[in-house]
Amino acid sequence: MLAELTMFPLGKVSGLSAEVSKVLELIERSGLPYQLTAMGTLVEGEWDEVMGLVGRCRERLLQDNERLYIVLKIDDHKGRTGKLSGKVASVEKKLGRALHK
Repeated sequence: MLAELTMFPLGKVSGLSAEVSKVLELIERSGLPYQLTAMGTLVEGEWDEVMGLVGRCRERLLQDNERLYIVLKIDDHKGRTGKLSGKVASVEKKLGRALHK
């Protein structure tokens, strides 16, 4: 499955990168394939792996914050893997060229 996770504390005026880095440290240590974007992080893995990771990220931010904003989008396509790069490659193939990344 492919999941897109956006998670940060509410109530901070600016400078969320320190909080986001706490989540990214957990994602990095999970060993799951991921891609950081400007608006969230894509993570690929099995349901229990990804949902466990989401829970750990939530718990980490709740250590220092009282309220979180969390958006989780999931593409759960049975038997499919490699979607993290495969979806982009499919579009590039149809265009006949690489996209700016």
